[in-house]
Amino acid sequence: MERGLSMELVRVTEAAALASAAWVGKGQKNLADQSATEAMRTLFDTIPMDGKVVIGEGEIDEAPMLYIGEELGTKDGPLLDIAVDPLEGTTIVAEGGMNAMTVLAVADRGNLLHAPDMYMEKLAVGPDCCGLIDIDAPIEDNINKVAKAKGKRVEDVTVTIINRPRSKDLIERVRQLGARIKLFDNGDVGAAINTCFDWTGVDILAGIGGAPEGVIAAAGIKALEGDFQAKLLPRNEAEKDRCLKMGVKPNTKLELSDIVRGDDAIFAATAVTSGELLSGVKFDKKYRETSSVVMRAKSGTVRFINSRHSIEKKPNMVLTDN
Repeated sequence: MERGLSMELVRVTEAAALASAAWVGKGQKNLADQSATEAMRTLFDTIPMDGKVVIGEGEIDEAPMLYIGEELGTKDGPLLDIAVDPLEGTTIVAEGGMNAMTVLAVADRGNLLHAPDMYMEKLAVGPDCCGLIDIDAPIEDNINKVAKAKGKRVEDVTVTIINRPRSKDLIERVRQLGARIKLFDNGDVGAAINTCFDWTGVDILAGIGGAPEGVIAAAGIKALEGDFQAKLLPRNEAEKDRCLKMGVKPNTKLELSDIVRGDDAIFAATAVTSGELLSGVKFDKKYRETSSVVMRAKSGTVRFINSRHSIEKKPNMVLTDN
C-alpha cells in the first residue's frame, strides 16, 4: 500500500462524518446512514486504488449501501480489500447520543477475513496485554492476567460489554469477580479500539457483537499492537454453511492473524458524535470541524487529525435540505 493512502482514507471518513452529522438528534437513522454512505462512496472513487468491499452493508441487491463485492477507487492503484461501516451507530446519531463514528479498514487483497453478517464473540486488549488473552479461557482468567500485566488490582480493571440480554451471564461473572464494567449500547468498533488507549479507562472488550464490526476493529487493533481474538457464532444452518464455504470453522478461536493477515493494514475513523477517543463534528457559521484517527500496522504510526472544513468553499459538503 502507498504511504499517502492513509491520508486519502481519512478524507473518506471525514466526508461521511460531515454528511451524517447533519442528522444528529433528528430521529432519522436511515437518512443519516444513507448520507454517510453516499459521501463515502464519492470520495472512495477519487483514490488511486483498485479496491473491493469485503465487509459492507449487504449484498448488491441492497444498494445504495456499500455492498459486498462493490469495486471502489480509480482502478490504477494497489489491489485492496476494504471493510466499511459508513456510520457505526445509526441509532446513536438519530438519538443524539455519544460514540458514533464513520469507520473503515483496508488491507492488501485477500488479507481481510470475509466475515458474513452474523454474531461474533470477541475479546480485545491493548498492547500491554498482547499475547496474554485466550477467548477459550474463562473471563475470570483473562481479567486476572490483564490486571497482572497492567499492575492493577482486579477491582480496578474495566471491562466494556455490549448492553444486551445475551451479555447477562458475562456481566454477572465479571461483577462477581469484582472488576468494573462499562456497558455500551452501540458502537463496538470504537469500544474495541478504546482498549488500546489508557486514557479511555477501558482495559478489556468482551462479549458478542457483529462479525463485520469485529473485522474492522481487528485491523485497528493490529495497527495499535494490541490483541484480538474471536469466534464466529452462526445461529442456524445457513449461517454455518456460509462459515464453512469461507473456510472458517464456526465456534472456533480466530487469532488476530487469522482475521487480518499479513503485516499491513490501515484503520481510519472520524467521530460524528463525541466519545472517549474523539470529539464529534462541531458546527460553526462558516466551518465544520472534525476529529479523526488513522493508523497503519506496517509503520506503527497513529495520527490524530483535527480538521476545519469551509462551508463557503464547499457548500454541499453536508445535507441541509432536511
